[in-house]
Amino acid sequence: MSITSNTELEGIKKVSEAVGTVLRQMQEYAQPGMTTSALDEYGGQLLEAAGVKSAPKLTYGFPGWTCISVNNEVAHGIPSNRILQEGDLVNVDVSGELDGYWADNGGSFVLGEDLHQHAPLVNTSKQILHKAIQHIKGGVKIAEIGRLIETEAKKAGYRVIKNLVGHGVGRSLHEAPKEIPCFYDRFNLDRFRKNGIVAIETFISTRATYAYNKGDGWTLVTNDGSFVAQHEHTIMITDGQPVILTESNGI
Repeated sequence: MSITSNTELEGIKKVSEAVGTVLRQMQEYAQPGMTTSALDEYGGQLLEAAGVKSAPKLTYGFPGWTCISVNNEVAHGIPSNRILQEGDLVNVDVSGELDGYWADNGGSFVLGEDLHQHAPLVNTSKQILHKAIQHIKGGVKIAEIGRLIETEAKKAGYRVIKNLVGHGVGRSLHEAPKEIPCFYDRFNLDRFRKNGIVAIETFISTRATYAYNKGDGWTLVTNDGSFVAQHEHTIMITDGQPVILTESNGI
């Protein structure tokens, strides 16, 4: 969506702060020995307390309040009886609707002690996300932000997932621009527009460049044992530095 009034701005700010806070609280609540279903139920309770409806459940009938992906799962993981382990690479994606406004954010983190050395991947993903956001303003080509993300990932010794992208958001979960890739797509001629609301995502991978359906209709995984870190903010584009609307998540 494009912000045209203070009422709209306050509406998108309110839902963005709510989903950002839920994401942070879920990350803080997660611990070894807990099932992903228990973590999701906690997130669902937080969303309900804030008056926010789960966006994936509302839009797609997703079987969970939030998406929780573990280790080689890249995105859209279904909450289940899977037990979280010390050192797991966990991704939580929280998106929601409140009073007709929608926001989206997500983040990967290492659960407890970093037994498998995932921290460098997680930190790189965060750093690249913030660098990309700093370069976004009205008139900038979307393809150039994809180039920046891919280039920074390569410099750090990583790759990017090419079939998962950021997107517009605001009056629904997915809006124009439909694709904000993590790589340079020369066929993408769209530009960021001032006052536009978008969800910017990084999908930084140890090796893989593609995510595959696990077979459950939802969960996407790597097929070569690669690990992927994802971080996402909903932002408002300006003529200068964007406004990070989901900064309450602490990413």
